[in-house]
Amino acid sequence: MNSRNDDVYNFIRSIPKVELHAHLNGSLSNRTLKKLVSLKLEMNPDINKEYLSIPCLSPVRDLNQCFEVFSFISKVVDNPHAVYMAAVDTIEDFYNDGVRYLELRTTPKENDQDMTQETYIQSVLKAITHTTETTCKGMIVKLLLSIDRRRPLKYAETTLKVAQQLIGECSNIIGIDLSGDPSQGHIKNFLPILERGKQLGLKLAVHVAELPDQHEEVELLLKMQPDRLGHGTFLHPDKNGSSRNFELLKQLQIPLEICLTSNVACKTVPSYEDHHFKLFHKINYPCVLCTDDKGVFNTSLSDEYYLASQHYSLSKDDLFKISYESISYSFCTELEKSLLRQHWEEFKKKT
Repeated sequence: MNSRNDDVYNFIRSIPKVELHAHLNGSLSNRTLKKLVSLKLEMNPDINKEYLSIPCLSPVRDLNQCFEVFSFISKVVDNPHAVYMAAVDTIEDFYNDGVRYLELRTTPKENDQDMTQETYIQSVLKAITHTTETTCKGMIVKLLLSIDRRRPLKYAETTLKVAQQLIGECSNIIGIDLSGDPSQGHIKNFLPILERGKQLGLKLAVHVAELPDQHEEVELLLKMQPDRLGHGTFLHPDKNGSSRNFELLKQLQIPLEICLTSNVACKTVPSYEDHHFKLFHKINYPCVLCTDDKGVFNTSLSDEYYLASQHYSLSKDDLFKISYESISYSFCTELEKSLLRQHWEEFKKKT
Protein backbone atom coordinates (compact mmCIF):
# COMPACT_ATOMS: atom_id res chain seq x y z
CA MET A 1 0.00 0.00 0.00
CA ASN A 2 1.16 3.57 -0.65
CA SER A 3 2.10 5.92 2.18
CA ARG A 4 -0.78 6.67 4.49
CA ASN A 5 -3.25 9.42 3.65
CA ASP A 6 -3.35 11.27 6.98
CA ASP A 7 -6.51 13.20 6.10
CA VAL A 8 -8.46 9.97 5.56
CA TYR A 9 -6.90 8.20 8.54
CA ASN A 10 -7.57 11.10 10.90
CA PHE A 11 -11.18 11.17 9.73
CA ILE A 12 -11.49 7.45 10.41
CA ARG A 13 -10.01 7.90 13.87
CA SER A 14 -12.60 10.56 14.61
CA ILE A 15 -15.61 8.49 13.49
CA PRO A 16 -17.50 6.84 16.36
CA LYS A 17 -17.16 3.15 15.61
CA VAL A 18 -18.81 -0.18 16.36
CA GLU A 19 -16.74 -3.31 17.08
CA LEU A 20 -18.73 -6.56 16.88
CA HIS A 21 -16.03 -9.24 16.53
CA ALA A 22 -13.27 -8.90 19.12
CA HIS A 23 -11.86 -11.86 21.05
CA LEU A 24 -10.59 -10.77 24.47
CA ASN A 25 -7.36 -12.79 24.55
CA GLY A 26 -6.54 -12.04 20.93
CA SER A 27 -7.01 -8.32 21.55
CA LEU A 28 -4.27 -8.00 24.17
CA SER A 29 -1.54 -5.54 23.24
CA ASN A 30 2.15 -6.20 23.87
CA ARG A 31 1.93 -3.66 26.68
CA THR A 32 -0.85 -5.64 28.35
CA LEU A 33 0.96 -8.96 27.84
CA LYS A 34 4.05 -7.57 29.57
CA LYS A 35 1.91 -6.48 32.52
CA LEU A 36 0.35 -9.94 32.72
CA VAL A 37 3.75 -11.65 32.55
CA SER A 38 4.93 -9.43 35.45
CA LEU A 39 1.83 -10.37 37.42
CA LYS A 40 2.49 -14.06 36.74
CA LEU A 41 6.08 -13.73 37.98
CA GLU A 42 4.91 -11.92 41.12
CA MET A 43 2.48 -14.72 41.87
CA ASN A 44 4.93 -17.50 40.91
CA PRO A 45 8.52 -16.23 41.42
CA ASP A 46 10.01 -19.70 40.86
CA ILE A 47 8.39 -20.22 37.46
CA ASN A 48 10.62 -20.91 34.44
CA LYS A 49 10.91 -17.53 32.69
CA GLU A 50 11.27 -19.20 29.29
CA TYR A 51 7.75 -20.50 29.85
CA LEU A 52 6.65 -16.85 29.83
CA SER A 53 8.56 -15.70 26.78
CA ILE A 54 6.16 -13.52 24.81
CA PRO A 55 5.91 -14.78 21.20
CA CYS A 56 6.30 -12.49 18.23
CA LEU A 57 2.76 -11.29 17.58
CA SER A 58 3.41 -9.97 14.11
CA PRO A 59 3.52 -11.12 11.47
CA VAL A 60 1.42 -14.20 12.19
CA ARG A 61 2.06 -16.47 9.24
CA ASP A 62 -0.94 -18.80 9.25
CA LEU A 63 -4.00 -19.99 11.17
CA ASN A 64 -2.01 -22.63 13.09
CA GLN A 65 0.45 -20.04 14.38
CA CYS A 66 -2.47 -17.89 15.46
CA PHE A 67 -3.70 -20.66 17.75
CA GLU A 68 -0.15 -21.16 19.07
CA VAL A 69 -0.14 -17.53 20.18
CA PHE A 70 -3.46 -18.09 21.93
CA SER A 71 -1.88 -21.00 23.82
CA PHE A 72 0.74 -18.66 25.24
CA ILE A 73 -1.82 -16.02 26.18
CA SER A 74 -3.82 -18.63 28.12
CA LYS A 75 -0.73 -19.15 30.34
CA VAL A 76 -0.89 -15.59 31.67
CA VAL A 77 -4.65 -14.99 31.62
CA ASP A 78 -5.22 -17.78 34.10
CA ASN A 79 -6.63 -16.14 37.23
CA PRO A 80 -9.49 -13.72 37.95
CA HIS A 81 -7.24 -10.69 38.48
CA ALA A 82 -5.40 -11.28 35.20
CA VAL A 83 -8.73 -11.63 33.39
CA TYR A 84 -9.86 -8.34 34.91
CA MET A 85 -6.63 -6.56 33.91
CA ALA A 86 -6.83 -7.95 30.39
CA ALA A 87 -10.43 -6.83 29.95
CA VAL A 88 -9.83 -3.33 31.36
CA ASP A 89 -6.87 -2.69 29.06
CA THR A 90 -8.67 -4.06 26.02
CA ILE A 91 -11.80 -1.98 26.55
CA GLU A 92 -9.70 1.14 27.06
CA ASP A 93 -7.70 0.40 23.90
CA PHE A 94 -10.89 0.24 21.85
CA TYR A 95 -12.26 3.39 23.48
CA ASN A 96 -9.08 5.30 22.65
CA ASP A 97 -9.51 4.21 19.02
CA GLY A 98 -12.95 5.79 18.85
CA VAL A 99 -15.05 2.67 19.49
CA ARG A 100 -18.23 3.67 21.28
CA TYR A 101 -20.01 0.33 21.11
CA LEU A 102 -18.06 -2.85 21.78
CA GLU A 103 -19.09 -6.48 21.86
CA LEU A 104 -16.30 -8.40 23.53
CA ARG A 105 -16.27 -12.18 23.23
CA THR A 106 -14.32 -14.69 25.28
CA THR A 107 -14.26 -18.37 26.20
CA PRO A 108 -14.76 -18.68 29.98
CA LYS A 109 -11.83 -20.66 31.39
CA GLU A 110 -11.38 -22.63 34.58
CA ASN A 111 -8.47 -24.17 36.46
CA ASP A 112 -7.73 -26.22 39.57
CA GLN A 113 -6.69 -23.20 41.64
CA ASP A 114 -8.97 -20.20 41.99
CA MET A 115 -10.89 -19.80 38.76
CA THR A 116 -14.21 -21.21 37.64
CA GLN A 117 -16.13 -20.22 34.54
CA GLU A 118 -18.35 -18.08 36.75
CA THR A 119 -15.46 -16.19 38.39
CA TYR A 120 -13.92 -15.71 34.93
CA ILE A 121 -17.12 -14.17 33.59
CA GLN A 122 -17.60 -12.07 36.72
CA SER A 123 -14.08 -10.67 36.28
CA VAL A 124 -14.90 -9.51 32.74
CA LEU A 125 -18.20 -8.02 33.90
CA LYS A 126 -16.37 -6.18 36.68
CA ALA A 127 -13.98 -4.72 34.10
CA ILE A 128 -16.91 -3.62 31.93
CA THR A 129 -18.53 -1.84 34.86
CA HIS A 130 -15.28 -0.18 35.94
CA THR A 131 -14.33 1.15 32.50
CA THR A 132 -17.76 2.35 31.42
CA GLU A 133 -18.18 4.21 34.73
CA THR A 134 -14.69 5.77 34.84
CA THR A 135 -12.19 5.80 31.97
CA CYS A 136 -14.61 5.06 29.11
CA LYS A 137 -17.74 7.02 29.95
CA GLY A 138 -20.32 7.03 27.20
CA MET A 139 -19.14 3.69 25.84
CA ILE A 140 -21.48 0.69 25.74
CA VAL A 141 -19.81 -2.70 26.23
CA LYS A 142 -21.53 -6.06 25.93
CA LEU A 143 -20.27 -9.62 26.41
CA LEU A 144 -20.59 -12.72 24.24
CA LEU A 145 -19.64 -16.05 25.82
CA SER A 146 -17.62 -18.14 23.40
CA ILE A 147 -17.94 -21.86 22.91
CA ASP A 148 -14.66 -23.33 21.67
CA ARG A 149 -15.30 -26.20 19.29
CA ARG A 150 -11.93 -27.74 20.19
CA ARG A 151 -12.94 -28.32 23.81
CA PRO A 152 -15.08 -31.20 25.11
CA LEU A 153 -18.81 -30.57 25.10
CA LYS A 154 -18.98 -30.51 28.91
CA TYR A 155 -17.31 -27.08 28.96
CA ALA A 156 -19.95 -25.67 26.64
CA GLU A 157 -22.64 -27.15 28.88
CA THR A 158 -21.11 -25.36 31.86
CA THR A 159 -20.89 -22.07 29.95
CA LEU A 160 -24.57 -22.21 29.09
CA LYS A 161 -25.49 -23.10 32.67
CA VAL A 162 -23.54 -20.15 34.06
CA ALA A 163 -25.01 -17.85 31.43
CA GLN A 164 -28.50 -18.92 32.45
CA GLN A 165 -27.67 -18.03 36.06
CA LEU A 166 -26.27 -14.60 35.21
CA ILE A 167 -28.37 -13.18 32.38
CA GLY A 168 -31.29 -12.41 34.68
CA GLU A 169 -29.13 -10.15 36.85
CA CYS A 170 -26.82 -8.72 34.18
CA SER A 171 -27.82 -6.99 30.95
CA ASN A 172 -24.25 -7.06 29.63
CA ILE A 173 -24.33 -10.76 28.71
CA ILE A 174 -26.11 -10.76 25.37
CA GLY A 175 -24.97 -13.69 23.27
CA ILE A 176 -23.13 -16.89 22.47
CA ASP A 177 -20.21 -17.14 20.07
CA LEU A 178 -19.15 -20.38 18.40
CA SER A 179 -15.45 -20.27 17.53
CA GLY A 180 -12.13 -22.10 17.84
CA ASP A 181 -10.01 -24.00 15.36
CA PRO A 182 -12.37 -24.61 12.40
CA SER A 183 -10.58 -27.87 11.57
CA GLN A 184 -11.42 -29.35 14.99
CA GLY A 185 -14.63 -30.61 16.56
CA HIS A 186 -17.82 -31.73 14.86
CA ILE A 187 -20.33 -28.93 14.60
CA LYS A 188 -23.31 -31.27 15.01
CA ASN A 189 -22.30 -31.85 18.64
CA PHE A 190 -22.74 -28.17 19.45
CA LEU A 191 -26.03 -27.46 17.67
CA PRO A 192 -28.22 -28.41 20.68
CA ILE A 193 -26.18 -26.06 22.89
CA LEU A 194 -26.64 -23.21 20.43
CA GLU A 195 -30.37 -23.88 20.17
CA ARG A 196 -30.71 -23.81 23.96
CA GLY A 197 -28.83 -20.53 24.03
CA LYS A 198 -31.33 -19.05 21.60
CA GLN A 199 -34.17 -20.32 23.78
CA LEU A 200 -32.65 -18.43 26.71
CA GLY A 201 -32.88 -15.24 24.67
CA LEU A 202 -29.19 -15.04 23.83
CA LYS A 203 -28.13 -13.79 20.42
CA LEU A 204 -26.02 -16.12 18.33
CA ALA A 205 -22.82 -15.28 16.44
CA VAL A 206 -21.01 -18.15 14.73
CA HIS A 207 -17.72 -18.45 12.89
CA VAL A 208 -18.56 -19.95 9.53
CA ALA A 209 -16.83 -21.08 6.33
CA GLU A 210 -13.30 -20.26 7.53
CA LEU A 211 -12.00 -23.24 5.56
CA PRO A 212 -12.97 -24.43 2.06
CA ASP A 213 -15.16 -27.46 1.40
CA GLN A 214 -17.18 -27.23 4.62
CA HIS A 215 -20.46 -26.97 2.73
CA GLU A 216 -22.43 -29.36 4.96
CA GLU A 217 -21.36 -27.56 8.12
CA VAL A 218 -22.16 -24.18 6.59
CA GLU A 219 -25.64 -25.36 5.63
CA LEU A 220 -26.31 -26.65 9.15
CA LEU A 221 -25.26 -23.33 10.67
CA LEU A 222 -27.21 -21.21 8.21
CA LYS A 223 -30.37 -23.21 8.82
CA MET A 224 -30.08 -22.32 12.51
CA GLN A 225 -30.49 -18.69 11.39
CA PRO A 226 -27.86 -17.19 13.70
CA ASP A 227 -27.93 -13.44 14.23
CA ARG A 228 -24.46 -12.79 12.76
CA LEU A 229 -21.76 -14.70 10.90
CA GLY A 230 -18.03 -14.45 11.52
CA HIS A 231 -15.57 -14.32 8.60
CA GLY A 232 -17.54 -16.23 5.93
CA THR A 233 -14.33 -16.62 3.95
CA PHE A 234 -15.63 -19.36 1.67
CA LEU A 235 -19.32 -18.44 1.44
CA HIS A 236 -19.34 -16.73 -1.95
CA PRO A 237 -19.43 -19.01 -5.02
CA ASP A 238 -16.43 -17.13 -6.43
CA LYS A 239 -14.54 -18.19 -3.28
CA ASN A 240 -15.35 -21.90 -3.40
CA GLY A 241 -18.70 -21.46 -1.67
CA SER A 242 -21.74 -23.62 -2.37
CA SER A 243 -24.24 -21.94 -4.70
CA ARG A 244 -27.11 -23.42 -2.69
CA ASN A 245 -25.73 -22.06 0.58
CA PHE A 246 -25.10 -18.70 -1.02
CA GLU A 247 -28.70 -18.44 -2.17
CA LEU A 248 -29.86 -19.29 1.35
CA LEU A 249 -27.48 -16.67 2.75
CA LYS A 250 -28.85 -13.97 0.44
CA GLN A 251 -32.37 -14.93 1.46
CA LEU A 252 -31.59 -14.73 5.19
CA GLN A 253 -29.45 -11.55 4.97
CA ILE A 254 -27.50 -12.46 8.12
CA PRO A 255 -24.90 -9.72 8.73
CA LEU A 256 -21.30 -10.73 8.07
CA GLU A 257 -18.42 -9.79 10.39
CA ILE A 258 -15.46 -8.89 8.16
CA CYS A 259 -11.91 -9.17 9.55
CA LEU A 260 -9.52 -8.07 6.78
CA THR A 261 -6.10 -8.23 8.45
CA SER A 262 -6.90 -11.44 10.31
CA ASN A 263 -7.83 -13.26 7.12
CA VAL A 264 -4.81 -12.05 5.16
CA ALA A 265 -2.37 -12.71 8.02
CA CYS A 266 -3.69 -16.25 8.49
CA LYS A 267 -3.56 -16.79 4.72
CA THR A 268 -7.17 -17.93 4.49
CA VAL A 269 -7.35 -15.02 2.02
CA PRO A 270 -4.36 -14.45 -0.31
CA SER A 271 -4.46 -10.63 -0.27
CA TYR A 272 -6.62 -7.63 0.51
CA GLU A 273 -7.41 -7.27 -3.18
CA ASP A 274 -8.73 -10.84 -3.21
CA HIS A 275 -10.76 -10.48 -0.02
CA HIS A 276 -14.39 -11.59 -0.14
CA PHE A 277 -15.48 -8.25 1.36
CA LYS A 278 -15.17 -6.77 -2.13
CA LEU A 279 -17.70 -9.27 -3.48
CA PHE A 280 -20.19 -8.79 -0.65
CA HIS A 281 -19.87 -5.00 -0.67
CA LYS A 282 -20.58 -5.01 -4.41
CA ILE A 283 -23.99 -6.64 -3.86
CA ASN A 284 -24.77 -4.42 -0.83
CA TYR A 285 -24.77 -7.38 1.52
CA PRO A 286 -24.86 -6.34 5.21
CA CYS A 287 -21.25 -6.30 6.47
CA VAL A 288 -19.47 -4.83 9.47
CA LEU A 289 -15.72 -4.22 9.67
CA CYS A 290 -14.05 -5.79 12.73
CA THR A 291 -10.61 -6.53 14.16
CA ASP A 292 -10.98 -10.17 15.31
CA ASP A 293 -7.71 -10.19 17.31
CA LYS A 294 -6.18 -6.71 17.26
CA GLY A 295 -3.24 -7.68 19.48
CA VAL A 296 -2.27 -10.84 17.66
CA PHE A 297 -2.51 -9.13 14.27
CA ASN A 298 -1.14 -5.74 15.35
CA THR A 299 -4.14 -3.79 14.08
CA SER A 300 -6.95 -1.53 15.27
CA LEU A 301 -10.47 -0.87 14.06
CA SER A 302 -9.28 2.41 12.55
CA ASP A 303 -6.60 0.46 10.67
CA GLU A 304 -9.23 -1.93 9.31
CA TYR A 305 -11.37 0.96 8.08
CA TYR A 306 -8.33 2.55 6.48
CA LEU A 307 -7.40 -0.67 4.70
CA ALA A 308 -10.95 -0.91 3.39
CA SER A 309 -10.83 2.70 2.18
CA GLN A 310 -7.59 2.15 0.28
CA HIS A 311 -8.23 -1.29 -1.23
CA TYR A 312 -11.90 -0.89 -2.10
CA SER A 313 -12.01 2.83 -3.00
CA LEU A 314 -14.38 3.76 -0.17
CA SER A 315 -15.11 7.45 0.38
CA LYS A 316 -15.48 9.15 3.76
CA ASP A 317 -19.25 8.92 3.33
CA ASP A 318 -18.93 5.19 2.60
CA LEU A 319 -16.88 4.68 5.75
CA PHE A 320 -19.30 6.61 7.92
CA LYS A 321 -22.19 4.64 6.43
CA ILE A 322 -20.50 1.31 7.27
CA SER A 323 -20.00 2.45 10.85
CA TYR A 324 -23.54 3.83 11.19
CA GLU A 325 -25.20 0.75 9.71
CA SER A 326 -23.20 -1.47 12.05
CA ILE A 327 -25.40 -0.22 14.89
CA SER A 328 -28.33 -2.10 13.34
CA TYR A 329 -26.33 -5.35 13.41
CA SER A 330 -25.40 -5.04 17.08
CA PHE A 331 -27.00 -7.09 19.85
CA CYS A 332 -27.88 -4.19 22.16
CA THR A 333 -31.41 -3.03 22.96
CA GLU A 334 -33.48 -0.87 20.63
CA LEU A 335 -33.19 1.99 23.12
CA GLU A 336 -29.41 1.68 23.11
CA LYS A 337 -29.39 1.58 19.32
CA SER A 338 -31.45 4.75 19.24
CA LEU A 339 -28.99 6.51 21.57
CA LEU A 340 -26.04 5.35 19.48
CA ARG A 341 -27.65 6.61 16.28
CA GLN A 342 -28.18 10.01 17.88
CA HIS A 343 -24.48 10.17 18.75
CA TRP A 344 -23.48 9.20 15.19
CA GLU A 345 -25.90 11.74 13.70
CA GLU A 346 -24.49 14.50 15.91
CA PHE A 347 -21.01 13.62 14.65
CA LYS A 348 -22.23 13.76 11.05
CA LYS A 349 -23.68 17.26 11.54
CA LYS A 350 -20.30 18.53 12.75
CA THR A 351 -18.34 17.20 9.78
